[in-house]
Amino acid sequence: MLDILQIPVLTDNYIYLLHDPVSGETAVVDPALAQPVLNVLDEKGWRLTYILNTHHHWDHVGGNLKLKQKTGCQIIAAQADRERIPGIDRGVSENDIISLGQHQTKVIATPGHTSAHIVYHFAKDGALFCGDTLFVMGCGRLFEGTSEQMWTSLQKLKALPSATQIYCTHEYTQANGQFALSVEPDNKYTQKKMLEVAQLRLMNQSTVPSTIGEERATNPFFREDSLSIQKKLGLEGQSSVSVFTELRKRKDSF
Repeated sequence: MLDILQIPVLTDNYIYLLHDPVSGETAVVDPALAQPVLNVLDEKGWRLTYILNTHHHWDHVGGNLKLKQKTGCQIIAAQADRERIPGIDRGVSENDIISLGQHQTKVIATPGHTSAHIVYHFAKDGALFCGDTLFVMGCGRLFEGTSEQMWTSLQKLKALPSATQIYCTHEYTQANGQFALSVEPDNKYTQKKMLEVAQLRLMNQSTVPSTIGEERATNPFFREDSLSIQKKLGLEGQSSVSVFTELRKRKDSF
């Protein structure tokens, strides 16, 4: 099995360490800071092999150069972001495969939050490292891409197997769930999920990961075809992209 460790940093970021116990290879996803990663590597006796970046924002790449300097690891990120992500050794694009020991991850292009955002899908391990494209009951703001691009990106993720665990990089769940209930107040799955989330946060515990199946049931950005949501927005029978666009607009000012 792939060992997956979550490292909380900054106010609400998560860094992920992935370790293949057979080969000893280790990757880190979106290291905002280097020192917390180095501390865990030292504690576990692991050596860092790769950095996997999803996009160029500082709170996802801030630790790149120090980690590379300290460990000699290879930095993998979108080829299209080569000018914006520090230290890239290998530029990748949609459908490229990266091996971590016996485990393989496929790159999925998910423009929207940024123009060159990518995610990493470990199909056999049932794990998706989705950066700021998909959150628990939410999705990323559209800083560089269009609504159409983000909707298309989310459709790719929505189509993954239901049991796929989603490892997003921010603890935004409570606020996202409050918005989800504001546009679909009768959703019993979201109501139940929010009770569970409240308990976890009271104990200062992470609400991540979720699963694709849970997101299909609770995440309004996966549910633009919900008649309840469409009625709430006054957009019955409108296109999925139109409903998504209005949802994102409302979330921005929620």
